Amino acid sequence: MESRNVPEKKFSTGVITATIWQNQGKSRTGEVIGYRTVSLQRRYKDKNGLWQTAGSFRVNDLPKAKLVLGKAYEYLVLREQDNVSSAYDVEEDIIEEVI
Repeated sequence: MESRNVPEKKFSTGVITATIWQNQGKSRTGEVIGYRTVSLQRRYKDKNGLWQTAGSFRVNDLPKAKLVLGKAYEYLVLREQDNVSSAYDVEEDIIEEVI
């Protein structure tokens, strides 16, 4: 059974949304690696009143797109810093145990 990829985090303002996805792939050596992608979308109602999704933006959408993309970037950078910091803390603990 195929599992559905769910968003890791969403940032929205009005009808503009940046979604962070956790993905898996294989490196050139065949090792399974994880990576994240960000999708940017605008929601709108069509002439029948049904919600649709677009990847194009109006001029007035751009400040909102910039805002949600900035939040997504901030989230990813801070998450990466936390991971590096956590790895450093573990390394420090190992060094202290050896000494």
